[in-house]
Amino acid sequence: MQEEIRLSSPKVDAEFVLYQIPDPVKGTITKRPSLHCKTPYMADVTLDSESAEEVLAHTPSLGCCGLAEKESNVILSKIESKTAKSSHRVELSIHQEGLHQEIVGINPKLSETIAERCLQENCIAGLHNIQSYKREVTLLNSRFDFVGVDDQGREFVMEIKSVPLADYVDAPKKEKKKLLKELPAEKRQFNHKIAYFPDGYRKNNTALVSPRALKHIQELQEIAETTDKRCILCFMIQRADATSFQPSNIDPLYKHAVQTAWKNGVEIKTVQVKWDEHGKCVFVRNDLPINLFN
Repeated sequence: MQEEIRLSSPKVDAEFVLYQIPDPVKGTITKRPSLHCKTPYMADVTLDSESAEEVLAHTPSLGCCGLAEKESNVILSKIESKTAKSSHRVELSIHQEGLHQEIVGINPKLSETIAERCLQENCIAGLHNIQSYKREVTLLNSRFDFVGVDDQGREFVMEIKSVPLADYVDAPKKEKKKLLKELPAEKRQFNHKIAYFPDGYRKNNTALVSPRALKHIQELQEIAETTDKRCILCFMIQRADATSFQPSNIDPLYKHAVQTAWKNGVEIKTVQVKWDEHGKCVFVRNDLPINLFN
């Protein structure tokens, strides 16, 4: 049995532009961590130019489960700060699957920027014509991305989680390989994947992927239970090849926490966007089916 959340979508023009990366450049990661700076948040990238210049680039999502590792084709922005160690930042990954290509947003901070634009343009389901908002407000022991007042005068607290990952099955790496082999060909359509969160490095199979993400959802639930504030967890799906979203089976503790929070009043929402090679981000939908229980 599978429980699915469906939300109505506002009337947003097709190809509505939410964000444009300034002066994007393409490149290929040659090494991460960089030879010149050993932090895992830095990579050596060869730019796609006649000079094939190698630059030091910030990789805010680390390797992003293979989207920002050696030989990954990426799209970068220039860092203008004179004090920064790196000259560029990896913003997008060019994911190739056979003849198909998907541009994936892999900088988590971009999700917050896009979410702010969505708030301003009524692109988040059930959160239209808000009266006001503030960025990065601390409540309890967490700093939440947005706190504001909705169109009915009710305060809301919203946390944004960036979702760059999607696949035909949602399972730990060892199980996924077997499940993919068993999956019928008709269920492996390129634009019919499951977007999921979280995934990433952990010390062992029972460890949390993101303790910070768990704290956010637990404290959103506490606020929902003890105040009249609307508490919202919004997953920003940074790719267009997914047809559903779910809290990942890879982290059962986080999945259970999201389920419990929803039962206790936390609203779960999605916004799906599409990127192109020119660094343009457009709105796709905000009613992507959310599978909480399976």
